[in-house]
Amino acid sequence: MAAQDRGDLEQARAILQKLRRLHPGNFAVDESLGLGYVAEEKFAEALPFLKAAVREQPASDAAQANLGAAFYHLHRNAEALAAFRRAAQFNPSNVATRQSLGELLLDAGQPRKAADALAEAMRLKKNDPALALEYARALIAAGDLDQAQQTISDLPGTNTSAEAQALLGEIDEKREKFRGAADHFSRAAELDPNEANVWALAVEFLRHWTFEAAIREFKAGALKFPESTRMKLGLATAYFGDGKYEEAIPVLAALLHHDRDNHLYAEMLGMTCTAVSSAGKDDCSALIDYALAHPRDARAATYATSLLLTENAGPAQVATGRKLLHQAIKTNPTLPEAQYLMGLLRQQDGDWSGSITNLRAAVAAKPQLAPAHYRLALAYWRTGHKQEAQLEAALQKKYAQAQQQDLDRRLREITTFIVDVRR
Repeated sequence: MAAQDRGDLEQARAILQKLRRLHPGNFAVDESLGLGYVAEEKFAEALPFLKAAVREQPASDAAQANLGAAFYHLHRNAEALAAFRRAAQFNPSNVATRQSLGELLLDAGQPRKAADALAEAMRLKKNDPALALEYARALIAAGDLDQAQQTISDLPGTNTSAEAQALLGEIDEKREKFRGAADHFSRAAELDPNEANVWALAVEFLRHWTFEAAIREFKAGALKFPESTRMKLGLATAYFGDGKYEEAIPVLAALLHHDRDNHLYAEMLGMTCTAVSSAGKDDCSALIDYALAHPRDARAATYATSLLLTENAGPAQVATGRKLLHQAIKTNPTLPEAQYLMGLLRQQDGDWSGSITNLRAAVAAKPQLAPAHYRLALAYWRTGHKQEAQLEAALQKKYAQAQQQDLDRRLREITTFIVDVRR
């Protein structure tokens, strides 16, 4: 203890290790060794000693809580939750244990149980605003919006608390009071312009496809928090939603450059690059590099092929596109866009009859794929099947708007995903 007080943790650890050899199975020694590693944030090294301490005194609520905290820092939340549950059983009146238990239950997707645990903590420790706000957060997750709002309203200084304003924004969002939600999130970001609050405001606009406002907030957030990956992803999504594909491409390419195995970045880059004309596509080469490095990503390979098979494509580009397309179809034979591009490639080779098989597979998997119907109509016409050609031409007209609808559908899916990104 004297060595620890001097800040000489190595000396303290050496003495404790010697004591442990001389007196194995001693709770005080093992617990002290574990907590010494915890003080240095070496949680993996602390774990064996904290486990030993729990074995030696299983009814010690402090030992259980210390073990749970170490598990939590190692992202082993299920084991942390079990340890804090035991700690709460051994000492039901410990506020810190109750609060940690509530927070872990909330992370585990058990908001009702989390609210109950936090309510008990509030009973034991009254007039604690931070604890009350955590309780309100659990109530919101449990869907008890009235009680959550009442809990926040009972706190002093709600109008000047960024955390309270952010929670009120969540309540209004769930009640579909979108203007009120935006006002609360804006107020939270004004009071405390940290990354989380700026993100919440920008996401509120993105969630409701108010893309200009979302772009403004995400752009400001990306400048202020250059290390925030989710801010850049949000900005790219807002650009895409607003039809500003050329602005989205360099943002997505930069994200993919820094995370070369990220499927979502690659898919979004593919969607964006194939939605623009030839202008502004310089950064799209990142997608081709990704597709070549990830042969089992059929969708990325298909997007990359569509970039390569342009009217001015040279023999090397066509060869690369053909290679990627074969990979895509081998991985996912029912991917309609891949079958369509293979049909297109065969038509460019003059194999009109052979293209029919691929194009039929494309429209079977995705009947609204208008370009496949158009190419199938051409193939039927070239091979003398005039009636079938007319039918496919009619289907092409019917599904002419389907491509934009597909982009909108995928945008909704990506937006939903991004809204749930935590950091």
